[in-house]
Amino acid sequence: MAGSESAPAEAETENHLSSLIYDISNEAQAIMENMLKMIAEINQNSAVIEEEIEKCKGSAIERKTALDEERDHFQKAAYAVLDMLNRD
Repeated sequence: MAGSESAPAEAETENHLSSLIYDISNEAQAIMENMLKMIAEINQNSAVIEEEIEKCKGSAIERKTALDEERDHFQKAAYAVLDMLNRD
């Protein structure tokens, strides 16, 4: 009789383990799906950020060019004033 009692206990333990493995597998799959969604969202946000960085670089270059031109104009004006003052 002891052998026949252990068979149902083993079957119950096996069923319990199978159930746990199934649950863990489902949880792992759900976690992986969520991770994939987050990765896709991160990639999308990264692309937007990179786009904004490129726009800012372009704006900074344009601003630098404008400031360089403005500096050159002021230098020319200053040299012109100095020339006028030196003539007298």
